[in-house]
Amino acid sequence: MAGASLLALLDDIASVLDDVATMTKVAARKTAGVLGDDLALNAQQVAGVRAVRELPVVWAVAMGSFRNKLILVPAALALSAFLPLLITPLLMIGGLYLCYEGFEKLAHHFLHSEAEDANRHTAMRHALQDPAVDLMAFEREKIKGAIRTDFILSAEIIVIALGTVQGAAFAAQVGVVSGIAVAMTVGVYGLVAGIVKLDDAGLYLVNNADGSRLQAALGRGLLLSAPYLMKTLSVVGTAAMFLVGGGILVHGLPGAEQLLHRIEAAAEQWPAGVLWAALASMTLNALAGVLAGTLALGGVKLAARFRTRRTAG
Repeated sequence: MAGASLLALLDDIASVLDDVATMTKVAARKTAGVLGDDLALNAQQVAGVRAVRELPVVWAVAMGSFRNKLILVPAALALSAFLPLLITPLLMIGGLYLCYEGFEKLAHHFLHSEAEDANRHTAMRHALQDPAVDLMAFEREKIKGAIRTDFILSAEIIVIALGTVQGAAFAAQVGVVSGIAVAMTVGVYGLVAGIVKLDDAGLYLVNNADGSRLQAALGRGLLLSAPYLMKTLSVVGTAAMFLVGGGILVHGLPGAEQLLHRIEAAAEQWPAGVLWAALASMTLNALAGVLAGTLALGGVKLAARFRTRRTAG
């Protein structure tokens, strides 16, 4: 009897692990949109930090990210266990926030000139060269800002991951959400560390080429590609925010998901229908995300203007 019970327990554990592995893949795909933006934001957070302190700063932020998730994961699992009806509204809020953040980036790009951004970066460099500036205090502020950013993005990732396993057994929810939290933290900050050191790696290869044209060319390639990689991550991250955020809103709004399914079904009747259906779904999700972001940013600006007038009055 004891042996049979042990086998049954092992079978249950194996079943849970199999479910966790399958659902983690789904959750990882859904959270990938936030991940792209997470990478870009956190890599930008260490801009202006001295080169020798870049990795310690990334490590400090990574430890802060783990602390964030030690708070967020149990809170999300408790919510799933005791107040599961709140998961969908929280997903909708998270999706709307993603759309708002994405549209705010677009608005900033079009409303602020490159000269303004260049002046801000120049002022920051001059401040860092000022001997009166406390560099350690500057670094601590960078770390605090990055950890605050991470908390928001981590909350989005965990809520999205939890939403994908909302109807699963509690053990599977624990495995998926915990696995996503750890994997995303290690993956994000490992890549951030690599990104911020690309230029150093390129410079090292160039300076130590010893006549090797291939090594010198590789080093120059890394030096040239580092800034473009950051820009690419930012663009892809912003697009993914609209796709993921818009997709969450479409699936949560009554009637919107049914309309999307009808459009996909119609597109599947065309030649290469699967491709057209996927393209239609992505386009509609993105349009919904842009529309939601526009409305959200407009609402925030109106509220801010109202508060300013009220304070002035």
